[in-house]
Amino acid sequence: MNQPSVAVVILNWNGRPLLEQFLPSVVQYSPEANIYVADNASTDDSIVWVQSNHPEVKIIQNTQNWGFAGGYNQALQHLSEPILALVNSDIEVTQHWLKPILEQFKAQPKTAIVQPKILDFKNKSKFEYAGAAGGYLDQFGYPFCRGRLFDTIEEDRGQYDQTINIFWASGACLFIRNEIFKTLGGFDTDFFAHQEEIDLCWRAHNLGFKVVYEPKSTVYHLGGATLQQGHPQKTFLNFRNSLLMLVKNLPEQSIMPIIISRLILDGIAGIQFILQQKPKHCWAIIRAHFAFYGLISKTYKKRRANPIRKYYLTTSIVYQYFVRRKKHFQDIF
Repeated sequence: MNQPSVAVVILNWNGRPLLEQFLPSVVQYSPEANIYVADNASTDDSIVWVQSNHPEVKIIQNTQNWGFAGGYNQALQHLSEPILALVNSDIEVTQHWLKPILEQFKAQPKTAIVQPKILDFKNKSKFEYAGAAGGYLDQFGYPFCRGRLFDTIEEDRGQYDQTINIFWASGACLFIRNEIFKTLGGFDTDFFAHQEEIDLCWRAHNLGFKVVYEPKSTVYHLGGATLQQGHPQKTFLNFRNSLLMLVKNLPEQSIMPIIISRLILDGIAGIQFILQQKPKHCWAIIRAHFAFYGLISKTYKKRRANPIRKYYLTTSIVYQYFVRRKKHFQDIF
């Protein structure tokens, strides 16, 4: 019997309710894959439940909670399947979801990373916040998606049903060639969680590879199962990690002007949080910047030669959305 070409790896930390709800769809619709649950040292009985109810699922036991970045780095280092599918524990997959992805990898040798269409589990006619129909950056490093600009989420009407190159794929459901994951050194563990997948994709672009959105594969994401969208710690991680990513990957001459611009723009975001009576989020941005300053030297040493110059799709998504009032991706591009 041939070894499956894809490893579906679900990272778990105290997530038995999510595994009970979503693992059955992965098992049912992934006959082409080996399925793994990588456990970040859970203290609940989630792994006992998996072993009792899905003995066909393989367990990878991490020694502690390494977060998203470190957890996957630990879990994937010994896997030999050519394609790795990193799937959140709150993802429901659909019939034949793997086939279009595997066909894309087979047809396009320069494709390193693929994201399926990600819709909202709670409202399946709409795109989901984390990834939607593929991600991009503006010049200042702020991420956005086709189908989701800030908190404006579009209904899926087939408007993004074309297979296209994107800049980043969502960590909620991301496929990557095993060889390239190892060449890139995996995720940056200093990120712990949030935006490490954007950094990974950026580094893949810097090596000349492509990141692709494949709409013929659809998954549904519950979202917010680990940190709710409005949690201050999420704000801290997103702002800190975005700055770290810029220092690692920007063209040399752009680092200082972009970081200075971000000081101003992030300050405006902090004022907005104060006006919205969300002082904890403003404080999270301040903490993010001080944490970033402490990591600048270490992060700068991670830079590699010849980063791509054209990493952004628009100068400022903030300007497009809040000043020009362009609320949908198709209104801008």
